[in-house]
Amino acid sequence: MLTLGIEEEYLLLDPATGLPAARAAQVRRAAGLQPALEHGEVQRELLQAQLEVATPVCRDLEEAGGHLLRMRLALGEAARQEGCRLAACAAAPFNDRLPVPVTDTVRYRTMHTDTRLLTDEQLITGMHVHLGIPDRAAGVTVMNGLRPWLPLLIALAANSPLWQNTDTGFASWRTLVFGRWPVSGPPPFFDDAGDYDRRTTLLVESGLIRDLGQVYWHIRLSEHFPTVEIRAMDVQLGADEAVMLAGLVRALATRTLADADAERGIPPVEQEVLSAAVWHSARYGCTGTVFDPLSGRLTNPDDAVARLLDYTGPMTDSGVDRHVAPVLHRLLREGNGAARQLRRLRSAGRDGLVEMLIDQTTGV
Repeated sequence: MLTLGIEEEYLLLDPATGLPAARAAQVRRAAGLQPALEHGEVQRELLQAQLEVATPVCRDLEEAGGHLLRMRLALGEAARQEGCRLAACAAAPFNDRLPVPVTDTVRYRTMHTDTRLLTDEQLITGMHVHLGIPDRAAGVTVMNGLRPWLPLLIALAANSPLWQNTDTGFASWRTLVFGRWPVSGPPPFFDDAGDYDRRTTLLVESGLIRDLGQVYWHIRLSEHFPTVEIRAMDVQLGADEAVMLAGLVRALATRTLADADAERGIPPVEQEVLSAAVWHSARYGCTGTVFDPLSGRLTNPDDAVARLLDYTGPMTDSGVDRHVAPVLHRLLREGNGAARQLRRLRSAGRDGLVEMLIDQTTGV
């Protein structure tokens, strides 16, 4: 099986108001005193109300889930000590009139100078899955194979319905906010690794983006590790949901590589269809129809998931029985993060929503 690692971004919220709390530096220092956190596991993010964690390289889903729970609990305690709370919601539900300050690094200050309002509005958080690959050629094969599945993954993962004190009417508002960067959204189809490197290098050499770190496609090759990075999904309320999505991504990648070896696979999806399907998923999540890449049509979520599990079933590891299928079926019954956020807001108001976000993030 392919090795994997999971990165999660979190928001820091004021427990009384639910507003973003610009205390990332203080929480990161407090995290350094938590014995359950290793050096370097907690990273800065663009804005001072955000932090990121990354698991070590993992070989199975149970290992990845254990690391996520450990880091969520320890970082949640560090946040509590600094008077704020950790929240795994993919967009800040409430905001104040003043923007959250940018983190004080050269890179982030430059981004703020280049794109002031866009940077100010990046109070969004995602989860990234890194899959270990033998070489960049295999990475491009995985990118091409996972492209058609991006809309379904985004629909399942949608967890950002609220933004600036408003119900957006979208399940994943983060998808739309992040899609405003110049090189973002679903990647194009690439002929091979050379094609990928030529086209991404041209973006930098032409001056359209500052560096390869600003290639923000939903899937990209890492420039620092031998991995392909899937970054389309909202951060998840529960660690078990993050593990489920990581398991699905790895299963799809494994099937893609096996199909490539056998010279078979599903046909590529045209870029305009894929972009429209991603928008549809961001709008409706799992509450309406979803795009099924095997038929090329919209269908109901239950049928799309059944076809997904059937497609990946022969290639998944034993963890699918405990960490993927049961959590996925629960999500279809109870709703994804977006549906649960809205349900809680309507039943318990703003205070109830903030309580739920905090409790589910740390697994209480």
